[in-house]
Amino acid sequence: MKIHEYQAKELFRAAGVPVLQGMVARNADEAKDAYNKLGGAIAVVKAQIHAGGRGKGTVTEKPEQHGVELVKSADDAARVAENLLGNHLVTIQTGPEGQRVNQVFVESGCNIARELYLGIVLDRAVSLPVLMVSTEGGMEIEKVAEETPEKILKEHFDPHVGLESYQVRKLCKAMGISGKAARSADLFMKKICQLYVDLDCALLEVNPLVITGDDEMIALDAKVTFDDNAMFRHKDIAELRDDAEEEPSELRAAASGLSFVKLDGNIACLVNGAGLAMSTMDIIKHHGGEPANFLDVGGGANKDQVTEAFRILLADPHVKAVLVNIFGGIARCTTIADALIAASKEVGFNVPLVVRLEGTEVEEGRRMLEESDVEIINAVGLTDAAKKVVEAAGV
Repeated sequence: MKIHEYQAKELFRAAGVPVLQGMVARNADEAKDAYNKLGGAIAVVKAQIHAGGRGKGTVTEKPEQHGVELVKSADDAARVAENLLGNHLVTIQTGPEGQRVNQVFVESGCNIARELYLGIVLDRAVSLPVLMVSTEGGMEIEKVAEETPEKILKEHFDPHVGLESYQVRKLCKAMGISGKAARSADLFMKKICQLYVDLDCALLEVNPLVITGDDEMIALDAKVTFDDNAMFRHKDIAELRDDAEEEPSELRAAASGLSFVKLDGNIACLVNGAGLAMSTMDIIKHHGGEPANFLDVGGGANKDQVTEAFRILLADPHVKAVLVNIFGGIARCTTIADALIAASKEVGFNVPLVVRLEGTEVEEGRRMLEESDVEIINAVGLTDAAKKVVEAAGV
C-alpha cells in the first residue's frame, strides 16, 4: 500500500522526524492561500501522485510544466497548481499515459546546504531492515547503484533495538558530516528507522534528505510503502489509501481476495499459486507472447472468486486469449472446472480459452469440461499450454 508525500510527512512529524511546514491544495485558490499562510519568501508546489521522478516529470497537457516547481509568490503558486491539477504527469515510473494529479502539496522553502539520499528496506538475505544513505541526493538511486555503487552506504539494524549511535557516527564520517549536523543526523536516522519498524513499512525513502544552512537534517521528500499483510494492525494508515491512484481492476480483485496485477500484454492468465503464476508468465514470454496480468487465485479459491476473476480478466479490452493453468492441490480441479462453466454462462467467453489442469480431481475436472458446452482448447503440460495460447492470441 502506497500513500502520498503529504500523508507520509504527517506520519514523520508525529514520529518526531523533522519536516517542513506544508499544506495540501486541490485547486488554484487553495494553493494561493497556502502560500500566503506559510508566510515565507519561497515555497515549492509538488504534484501528489504515487510515482517517483516528479521533479523531472512533465505534464501531458502542459509540456512546459514539471511536477515540482519553486515559486516566489502566491500567484506563482496558483499558476503551477492550475497547470498540474486535473492533468496527467508523466514520469519514469508512470508509463507514457501518466497519472492524473488530483492534489498538490505547497511546502515551505529552506536554505539547503547539502542534498543526501536515505532509504530503508528489508534485506531478505539477512532478515533485517537495512538503512541506506548516499551523498548523491536528488539522483535516481537505481542509477547511482549501477554507476557508482560505492557511494551507497548500508547499515543493518535489529528492529527490536533500532539503529544505534555508533552506526550513525560511522555513516556520518563516511559522508563528511560532523558537529551539529551529525547530532541532528543521530536524532533523524534513529527516529526514521523506528518509524519504519513501528508502521510495518515495506519501503521508506527520502530523496532528497537535506542538511540546511543551520546544520539541521530535514526530510525534503517522503515516499512510504506499507506491507499490506500488516494493515490489520494499522487501521488509521489503511484509511490513507487513495483509490484514485490504484488500478481499478486491482482494487476489484483485492476486494474478492485475489492477488492480481495488471500488465500491458494481451494474454490473460488465471493460475493458482504465486510461483506457478510467475512461471506461467515467463513461459508465455518465452514463446513470444505478452502476459496481460499476474493472477493468483490461491489455494482456497472458491467458485465465486474464480468467476469474479474471469469477469476481471475479460473486462480488459486488450485481452486476446486466456490461459487457465491449474495444479490442483488445495484448490481442486473440479472447483476450477465448475467455475469455468459458471463463468461461461454468466460472463461469456469472447476470446479463446486454453486450459491446463493437473493434480487433485483432475480426471473429474476434465470430464466436467468435456460434458459442458464451454469451448476450450485443452493443453497437456505447461509448454503445450503456452504454445497454444500464444497461437490463439494471434501473436
